[in-house]
Amino acid sequence: MPAKSTIVRLSLLSGLVLVAGCEGSQLGDRVGKSLEPDPQLADNPNGLAIRQDSDNNRDTNASAAAENDPAAGDTEETENQPSVTERNQPTTDTNEDSDQPTAASPEVAAGNYTDLGKAPEEIQPYLVDLIELDLLEVRPPAKPPAANGDGTPATAAPAPGPDEFRPNQAVTRREYARWLLATNNQFYSGDRTRKIRPGVTSAQPVFQDVPAGDADFAAIQGLAEAGIIPSPLTGSSTTVTFRPDAPLTRKDLLTWKVPLDTRQPLPDASISAVQQAWGFQDAEKIPPRSLQAVLADYQNGDFSNFRRAFSYTTLFQPDKAATRAEAAAVLWRFGNPAEGITAAEVRGVNNGAGGDAGAADSEEETNDNG
Repeated sequence: MPAKSTIVRLSLLSGLVLVAGCEGSQLGDRVGKSLEPDPQLADNPNGLAIRQDSDNNRDTNASAAAENDPAAGDTEETENQPSVTERNQPTTDTNEDSDQPTAASPEVAAGNYTDLGKAPEEIQPYLVDLIELDLLEVRPPAKPPAANGDGTPATAAPAPGPDEFRPNQAVTRREYARWLLATNNQFYSGDRTRKIRPGVTSAQPVFQDVPAGDADFAAIQGLAEAGIIPSPLTGSSTTVTFRPDAPLTRKDLLTWKVPLDTRQPLPDASISAVQQAWGFQDAEKIPPRSLQAVLADYQNGDFSNFRRAFSYTTLFQPDKAATRAEAAAVLWRFGNPAEGITAAEVRGVNNGAGGDAGAADSEEETNDNG
């Protein structure tokens, strides 16, 4: 009977234990040694004979076992545990309402900024080139803007983080003036006839709201003295303030930049001429000076600033605020259809291509300055 067989085996085992307990018994010594741990297993470097309760030891044991026996790690427990690679991967926000890039959309980054992927896809390369050249400096706003370009009250945006460029945020007038002068002067660093001289603090301020102590006085004053920004110096007697922290409008985006492309007087322009050239349905809303810049920009053909920044549209929307990304698209290239220079080309020079020519220009300028 199975039950009797089990009872007999238990009786024998009990007897052996009793005998083993007798001190001095040879049988007890042999049985005691047989019950001791196998030294080979106890010293096993893989630790297979001793299973610890801590997670770290379990990982160590499993890793060692897998090295000696590939099938050893193929257990139910290890299948349910994340791999080392998976544990080290950063978590990704899968919330569809989040404006952060997802794993499926690679981040576009340059400098310290990681949010360039939020800009329109076709503008992202322009941003990268200019930021890598350190031409799009962003500073905390000195004070909230008083009004938007269309006269409506403006609200200050929360201060950006150190890794945020905020490409879709409205660019301020002071930011664009700063970027415009810096970009022009770096692109033409070897050609002094095309550079714009920054304003000096000893000069009489052109604008009442941009004193000599303003952080962007040199750029704003320099552009005004060069006649790029409309001011009392250009005959605009009503333009006595600059409103540096107000959003930059589309009309000013082109009005300030196009003269630096053509390097010659802007053409006469009329509403009908702009309508015929561009097909803008709202051409009558564009002021005269901006009409000239818009028509001259059309003559740039495929190198048009407007096309690069806004793609195809039949509305100019002159008083709409331009974004930082759109400003970067405009600043990425200077010149006319026959000759021009881009940020990508300047990056090539800075990275070594044509470096000798740049060094020669720098040395010549140093010698000229004494």
